[in-house]
Amino acid sequence: MVSGVAEKCDVLVDVSPSYVIPAPFNVGSDPASLKVVIEQPANAISIPTMLLARVATTICSTASRSTVAPFKRLLNAPAANAESQDAFLEPVEGRPGVSYLSLNRPKARNAISVRMIEQIKEALNTAQNDKSLRTLIVRSTSPGAFCAGADLVERKSMSKEEVDAFLANLRNAFCSLEDLPIPTIAAIDGPALGGGLEMALCCDLRVAGSTVTKIGLPETRLGIIPGAGGTQRAVRLLGLPRAKALVYTGRALDAKEALSWGIVDYVSSDSQSASERALELADEMSGSAPLALRAAKRALSVSPDLSLAEGLDLERACYEPLLSSKDRTEALTAFQEKRKPVFKGE
Repeated sequence: MVSGVAEKCDVLVDVSPSYVIPAPFNVGSDPASLKVVIEQPANAISIPTMLLARVATTICSTASRSTVAPFKRLLNAPAANAESQDAFLEPVEGRPGVSYLSLNRPKARNAISVRMIEQIKEALNTAQNDKSLRTLIVRSTSPGAFCAGADLVERKSMSKEEVDAFLANLRNAFCSLEDLPIPTIAAIDGPALGGGLEMALCCDLRVAGSTVTKIGLPETRLGIIPGAGGTQRAVRLLGLPRAKALVYTGRALDAKEALSWGIVDYVSSDSQSASERALELADEMSGSAPLALRAAKRALSVSPDLSLAEGLDLERACYEPLLSSKDRTEALTAFQEKRKPVFKGE
């Protein structure tokens, strides 16, 4: 509904730096007063006014974001190197365009602290602006780990205001992960509980290690509910009945159960880790054109919130700019020459 849109919003049909259809618009109290100004390449099409309004009210729209000051009391000085960071962006050796978002609090099972949130946000900001990046894998630096949820030890020392700010920052960080224009994969090599599973739900795909036994949202057993999007993303992914069962019981599932429920998309073989299986998926995606992947993610991610007619309009808006891309020309040339295309994201 239009009433859920902020006074000013920016909706991007993200394809590439050269093929972006920004739609800044102002919304009054009456939907009829919606005014849209679209700046687009000459060969791109307009997106219907109401479609833009609908896109702007998705779960991670700019209207739902809030700006929260960092916790100066709880933040330490910036770390000097990646190894001492709680979270950092790390290119994967030998795989151009693939990076890890590495969680690195092994002694705390990667429990989410104030400092970790800030470093996740910094890493995601870098990823957002890296046009060479094609795939991001969220993983733990520690074998047999993923993320055990919020740091409850740190939480004990927080005031109510600080808890509120913590959750707002966490929601914003997770929305930034979900909003990345590239495919993202969660490599779950250990317990993914509470905020850890909520983080994984923000990724496009989830891989669980075959030996993982704890995947769930146990917050109701702690007297609260999931507070960083778990109730909303679980419904969208699993459907209402299974989301209710997951949250109401606080039950922890093993990898095979999580696969049967639809929480994860893949379970690694006994001889490999989830991170290794995630790299295989990234390798499979490497054969796809970067601009096409970005356009596909935009069209697919927004589709559940649109009618079929609106979705087809958005699909066309994402499709048409690709026809004049260099990668499209390269794909056709490579097909004629019976060779693999060399895509450059142009």
